[in-house]
Amino acid sequence: MTDYTSLTPELIAELKRAVQPADVLVGSEIGEDYSHDELASVRVHPEALVFATSAEQVSAVMRFANAHHVPVTPRGQGTGLVGGAVPVHGGILLDLSRMNRILGLDENNLHLTVDPGVLLMDIYAYTDKLGLYYPPNPGEKSASIGGNVATNAGGMSAVKYGVTRDYVRAIEVVLPDGKIVHMGGGIVKNSSGYSMKDLMIGSEGTLGVITKITLKLLPAPAFAKSMLVPFPSLESAVGAVPALLNSHALPRSLEFMEQEVIQAAEDYLGRKFPDKSAPAYLMLTFDGNSRDEVQRQFDEAAEICLSHSALDALIADSDERQEVIWTPRGAFLEAIKASTTEMDECDVVVPRDKIAEFIRFTMRVQDEEQIRIKNFGHAGDGNVHVYVLRDELGEAEWEAKLTKVFDRLYSHAHELGGKVSGEHGIGYAKRDFLAESEDDGVMALMRGIKQVFDPNNILNPGKVV
Repeated sequence: MTDYTSLTPELIAELKRAVQPADVLVGSEIGEDYSHDELASVRVHPEALVFATSAEQVSAVMRFANAHHVPVTPRGQGTGLVGGAVPVHGGILLDLSRMNRILGLDENNLHLTVDPGVLLMDIYAYTDKLGLYYPPNPGEKSASIGGNVATNAGGMSAVKYGVTRDYVRAIEVVLPDGKIVHMGGGIVKNSSGYSMKDLMIGSEGTLGVITKITLKLLPAPAFAKSMLVPFPSLESAVGAVPALLNSHALPRSLEFMEQEVIQAAEDYLGRKFPDKSAPAYLMLTFDGNSRDEVQRQFDEAAEICLSHSALDALIADSDERQEVIWTPRGAFLEAIKASTTEMDECDVVVPRDKIAEFIRFTMRVQDEEQIRIKNFGHAGDGNVHVYVLRDELGEAEWEAKLTKVFDRLYSHAHELGGKVSGEHGIGYAKRDFLAESEDDGVMALMRGIKQVFDPNNILNPGKVV
């Protein structure tokens, strides 16, 4: 374990001189929220909290930290689910939320340049007004774009449009020694050496601090239409997915959920879902540039679902009707969280044709381990969100059952050819599962990359590797 330097009053005074004194909080000045992320299962208070307002300030913090061997943990909005923004070794928590400007739109190249603290919802609001489209669509719209890039977030549109990495053209990064570097550029293709930009994306703040991002945009699709499809069982619902994906009806979004999760969302939001009579559902959205194109995909998908035991195919062909079914979907995580005393998530991704098998396995684990498990996720890309709920279990029993359940879930995902995380990253909480699932040679390469970028191991230590 690395020995780090504690922040003495003298070092805190030096840190304040390196930035703006008003941007540094210490001790009891730091609120409880800064000790944890969204799940709050890992809690550690930083010794100092620094609100960065520029790349130059970030650089000054990193130079100070590198010189004195003080750990630094970057943080956006704290909406992560794996402890990635928790300062597990104390030191400095570097808050980037005040770097929240939309810096410029290149209309000729359809590139949008932003600060890392810009919220995802603000990017959508900005692009929607211009008839443009930023496709990555994670469920948490209050997350910052910097956090999305750091974890290579996916979301509900990944089945058609891909993930965050596919829409990042360039980034500005502050390295652990304080150097400011630029990776990528305003170009469509690039075969110029190693792709440092793509290495940085998804590195969860362990290799550098992202301080500026240029995103690729698309013209907004002219038409969109959604479908809510009830099924007699979750197995039959996810069983229809391979046929849908092998057809000409390529959905923008293809989600699955259970009746109980819908009920939880209803209770949480205080609003009715269009239908909750069936045990399981698929939700699909199709988009395109002509009404006929969208309608053809819609009709083909409806036929496929009905041929796979669907009970109906409910149409949402207006913005209002689509909002009625997709708003609860965006609240599933918070609804499940509100229904129990504590929870933790297994964010696996498996081959798409193995989703049904993996879901059946989670149901078996629920029965055999006598603990509530809730599933929903992205049927189109195999990313399954499995939530294990504590309810009234005591601390010792909860920890024992959670460990056993996670061991079984991650092991089975690995057996099916899957990976530990589909979009939420590894952070602190899933490091052991990553190490168990990857080849020793691969883990050695990851540790070697970390060593090259951060030889003093001061940037987000204790995460990923």
